[in-house]
Amino acid sequence: MKFNYIADLNPIQLKIVTTVTGPIIVIAGAGSGKTRILTYRIAHLMNQGIDPLHILALTFTNKSAREMKQRIAHLTGNINIQNLCIGTFHSVFARILHTEIYRLGYPSDYTIYDQKDAEHVIKKIIEELHLEKCFSKPKTVLSRISRLKNNLITVQNYFDNFTRHSQNANRIGYIYQAYIDRCFKYGAMDFDDILLRTNELFTRFPEVLSKYQEQFKYILVDEYQDTNYSQYLIIRALASRYKNLFVVGDDAQSIYAFRGANIKNIQNFQLDYPYAKIFRLEQNYRSTVHIVQAANNVIACNKEQMSKKNWTNNEKGEKIKFYGALSDKEEGDFVANTLFEIKLQYKLQNKDFAILYRTNAQSRALEESLNKKKIPYKIYGGISFYQRKEIKDLLAYLRILVNPNDEEALLRIINYPPRGIGPSTINKLLVTAKNHGKTLYEVLNNISFYAKEMCIHKRITAKLKEFFVIIKHCSIKLAEGAYATAKEVVKTSDFLSDLCKDNPTEGLSRYENVQEFINSIQASVSERLGYGDNSLSVFLKNIALASDIEKTDDDRVSLMTVHLSKGLEFTIIFIVGMEENLFPSMLSVKNSANLEEERRLFYVALTRAKKQVILSYATTRHRWGGFPSRFIEEIGQERLTRYVHRKN
Repeated sequence: MKFNYIADLNPIQLKIVTTVTGPIIVIAGAGSGKTRILTYRIAHLMNQGIDPLHILALTFTNKSAREMKQRIAHLTGNINIQNLCIGTFHSVFARILHTEIYRLGYPSDYTIYDQKDAEHVIKKIIEELHLEKCFSKPKTVLSRISRLKNNLITVQNYFDNFTRHSQNANRIGYIYQAYIDRCFKYGAMDFDDILLRTNELFTRFPEVLSKYQEQFKYILVDEYQDTNYSQYLIIRALASRYKNLFVVGDDAQSIYAFRGANIKNIQNFQLDYPYAKIFRLEQNYRSTVHIVQAANNVIACNKEQMSKKNWTNNEKGEKIKFYGALSDKEEGDFVANTLFEIKLQYKLQNKDFAILYRTNAQSRALEESLNKKKIPYKIYGGISFYQRKEIKDLLAYLRILVNPNDEEALLRIINYPPRGIGPSTINKLLVTAKNHGKTLYEVLNNISFYAKEMCIHKRITAKLKEFFVIIKHCSIKLAEGAYATAKEVVKTSDFLSDLCKDNPTEGLSRYENVQEFINSIQASVSERLGYGDNSLSVFLKNIALASDIEKTDDDRVSLMTVHLSKGLEFTIIFIVGMEENLFPSMLSVKNSANLEEERRLFYVALTRAKKQVILSYATTRHRWGGFPSRFIEEIGQERLTRYVHRKN
């Protein structure tokens, strides 16, 4: 299908889209239409006769992947769209591992642990090693292990190079080893393992790498500045044969160093590919002149950056406004009152506004003020739908059906709903499994044999048998797919009846959440019908990898950290807490690299706005408060004006 490139693209965009071969890097400023060039480029490749099976597009959010697929489908008339491989790094390589991971000794139906699952395993390991006094926060230990994995540092590498003269470092190594062993035993991987094992697979099995090099002859990567070392190596390996690598990014929006992102990947692209073509997208289609120039002024203060100068043909708009409050309470009232006034003045909706802050703790005062004005809002970054207890419980049932070795899931549901199997019995089961070199599932499968050794009452043995019968009965439904299996679990386990026992009102909400989850499975199966695997295993992997922040259609003001706002846009943006030591954070001001990342974070915050940005700071607050942030001054006097606010 032919489509009109000229009408939809400016000259530089057209040149980017139609340059087909070789390594290419596009430095794309905020609001410059990078998603458009990615989608048009893929459509152009297909239009040139390139088989969609040979195209791989990697994104950082599921939302971006969905939008790209929809746009490409529109441009190409849905021709072979199902053959395109577009998705996040984790989703794409999780699918590859599903096919290839047997080579590393994992089951194809491996479990993907989310953050909470992984932290729970780490917590148990710390307790077993009696290291609670050394490591009180499993999350901190998991973060250290995550950094090691993302830099491809194995346990052996770690002990060889990082444990000298430090007893605590040795302890981390022991926990790291136990965590790796435990996950392997459970047939489980965390998010970092997906990339780590993909690298291991490509390194140890050249024939596997060759297979996917031949499949993915054209590789496109969005948000290249956010890649970590592990992702960088996978991309480099896949692209090494045909070198048709197309990356898009903006070093000025590299804000995830704390998650392992390495800004050098984009800054050193030409060192890896000396003959790479470089393009720059500098026209901003989103924001006003004042916003674009303010952002330019701020980011110009960074020394380490790639050259570009964003500009716009949009209206000049209003200057960046700032307001100094005496306290965080007054700041909250200012935001709520000003938002209310602007909404009435310009006939806007609540969802046109976002309030951004550096830390989640800042939301409290804002919530109180918004509630007083009866302004509806939604906080992003709270408890995810999939982290709610009732959903985690149901997911545990489903996980154990797919992967019987998933001990974390089994322990979660062995006594839920309550069936009289207490901690003492569970501990005996775990000890017996360990002594006999069996999994917990295997012990339950042969409980009559082990019951006497464990000295457990016949009544308890009967309860364990009843539980195992439920699991075996529900597993029969696996052949019918995810939806039928989930419905059978809810029905057979008496799951729903337990939800309303203690608090009927809260129970009703939980009941509705479970029903929504079941409906989402049905919708997912219907959506995928005829386009691939509709098994429970695939559904669970998709759920584990679904963690995007997306605006809803509800008419609510959005509250979120600046980190979570990346990739979103709003008509009016409030950025609160603009104080030195808060934004930029106190931990960053004495380190030039960290300070530059904080400045990039502020750049991201500014460029989320289409029409107006309002900054505020407080001279006193529960924590921090004091002097205005240096970033306010860096905006430049010609782009800045103090907000004259009439207090209500």
